[in-house]
Amino acid sequence: MNKKFWRQGEPFVWATGLALSLILFLTLLLFYVVLANGLAVFWPKKVALATLSDGRHLLGEIVQEEIIPHTEKKRLQFKIGNRDLYGLDFKWVDSSEITSLSYPENIYVLERLEFGNFYGYLSEFEVHGIAPPATGSNSLGQTIAALDSRKKEVNLLGKKIANLNRRVELIDHRLAKARYNKEENTPALAALKGEKHGLKTEFEELVSILSDKARALSTNQAIFTDANGRPQTIALVNIVRSYQPNSMSFLAKCTYYLERLRELFFDDPRESNTEGGLFPAIFGTIMLIFLMSILSFPLGVLAGIYLREYAREGWLVKMVRIAVNNLAGIPSIVYGIFGLGFFIYGIGGGIDQLFFPERLPTPTFGTGGILWTSLTLGLLTVPVVIVATEEALGSIPPGIREGSQALAATKLQTLTRILLPMASPGILTGFILAMARAAGEVAPLMITGVVKLAPALPLDGVFPYLHLDRKFMHLGFHIYDIGFQSPNVEAAKPMVYVTTLLLILIVLAMTSTAIYLRNKMRQRHSVVDV
Repeated sequence: MNKKFWRQGEPFVWATGLALSLILFLTLLLFYVVLANGLAVFWPKKVALATLSDGRHLLGEIVQEEIIPHTEKKRLQFKIGNRDLYGLDFKWVDSSEITSLSYPENIYVLERLEFGNFYGYLSEFEVHGIAPPATGSNSLGQTIAALDSRKKEVNLLGKKIANLNRRVELIDHRLAKARYNKEENTPALAALKGEKHGLKTEFEELVSILSDKARALSTNQAIFTDANGRPQTIALVNIVRSYQPNSMSFLAKCTYYLERLRELFFDDPRESNTEGGLFPAIFGTIMLIFLMSILSFPLGVLAGIYLREYAREGWLVKMVRIAVNNLAGIPSIVYGIFGLGFFIYGIGGGIDQLFFPERLPTPTFGTGGILWTSLTLGLLTVPVVIVATEEALGSIPPGIREGSQALAATKLQTLTRILLPMASPGILTGFILAMARAAGEVAPLMITGVVKLAPALPLDGVFPYLHLDRKFMHLGFHIYDIGFQSPNVEAAKPMVYVTTLLLILIVLAMTSTAIYLRNKMRQRHSVVDV
């Protein structure tokens, strides 16, 4: 029995099965932790009012509780907000110090443009130029809504100023090009200078109007008090959102949750990326994967086809295969350094010398951008595509090739009409693996073009619409930035879970699409396979 057990390899079967089970368990555990913490971030939690044994009061959300080591006592962590008053967002309190805990319904939670959340009670308004605030539980929301038209007017002025800046910048480039070409005192040059002067005059007028309107807007304020009655004046224009979580119904909480999801997907980040939306990072991540796929997939497939179908076997081909296999194991930061030296300083610097010499020493393509990042990630993933293509073509039985050529088909016809369709599921498998790896890479991105906050997207409505030289935001770098570089890591933790969940879902969505296409192709060419 024992000899048969060992001879048939039963221990190996059990070991591989246990290893697979362990991997699946750890994967599901990771997904559960991210899912449980990420989905709950936007749900409005109740705000507790704690009365301490020394008579002081504390307002905040109870975010976690734990047993104090070597004792039987518990301690609670409150998210107290009010960073401008207390200098910190979180506070641990021993449960023995708390004499009572209640949840008053009139507590307000304010999400602000700066200093994080505010927890307190509404005291009074100081508003100018709008109708007196309505009374009742929704008075704050109605007063803030009354300022919407003025906020839109200020935002519109800001967009006009940004547009003027772009036009002035374009004229500066044209003037620099004229100076580089030694064109002086020409009518065209004089016209450009006149246009620039007019734009600058208009710019200064708009800035002055914007300052006046913003100043007038900031005079509309509300006075709140914290848990101990300390007053705090907050400009209404700085309040992003206000709500009273202790009196919200389930439907109101669902509405709030959906509004936060909308903000996450379509708005820009704020508060050093720890609040607000992730639209620039989502857009940058998807566009990066898309560009990387366009650049690396054809190259990898063509290289794999050549190595398998056309290259003559010899020491050179063996060396190339060894190099390709070794490239797949090189740390990604090495690719980043290569991309910095070869693409950015080498090719990008050359492009600047040839096409944008008038802008030097300010680089155009000689600095990090989404094009160079995509090429660097393409190099990182192309060995996977090459190996997958070779293996997929090699798994096709030789009889199929021979049968095709026996029917007078050329090698190219055999390749394009029979071999590649049959190998496409295997090639797509390699592409899926490459895409998933590229989506999660961060190290090479930090060197070749990703930034903490990008002022503009690589794709917009401004000519030439696709700006491959622009820097961009990425979800992976966003996680690293707010998780490890943020000055307030504790406050950034919820956004870390949300961003991680979002990145996983994007990768799952893209790979699921690729797997669906692979299965469709496998079904379509199964008859040929038979």
